[in-house]
Amino acid sequence: MAALTLPLFPLSTVLFPGGQLLLRVFEPRYLSMVSRCMREEHGFGVVLIEKGSEAGSAEFATTGTLADIVDWHQGSDGLLGLTAEGRERFRVTGYEQQADGLYVGTIQMLAPEPRESLTENFSGLSNLLKGLLEEVGEPYDRMPKDFDDASWVGYRLAEILPLPVSLKQSLLELDDARRRLERLEPHVAELTVSENA
Repeated sequence: MAALTLPLFPLSTVLFPGGQLLLRVFEPRYLSMVSRCMREEHGFGVVLIEKGSEAGSAEFATTGTLADIVDWHQGSDGLLGLTAEGRERFRVTGYEQQADGLYVGTIQMLAPEPRESLTENFSGLSNLLKGLLEEVGEPYDRMPKDFDDASWVGYRLAEILPLPVSLKQSLLELDDARRRLERLEPHVAELTVSENA
């Protein structure tokens, strides 16, 4: 795949393909980025901050997720509220910081994971996810669901469960849906034990 140039939004969170992200935008560099994305109908890249802060300079992970703006509103506090949806994963091969502070990356899109049916041994994870989505509500109540797709189940569990962001990032970087579910299993067991203790 050919390299692309994309504005990058370093955040303290991980966005997974198919996931939604609610953002409040107030920095001039990101207001300008959003305006350009909407005008030119293209997305931006979400990358996890590994060092630094959202408001200043940051060092960030080189694997991220392309995000499309699917909704926006003006908040009562005057800030711009965005709903962004995760698409494909990408790898940052180079980047620069513009004069206004915006990061612009050269990226290589990663191939989407092929749809893989969830096998019987992971049915417990699928059932857990069904229960969690009922509790969580928005935005999952409006989201198309696919409890038989190993990638979809793994991505949703990874974003909903209270896991360290470094682990979430490593789950994003995996390109094997079955391995992602295997990595999640011990953490699900740990969380279940601590809830019942």
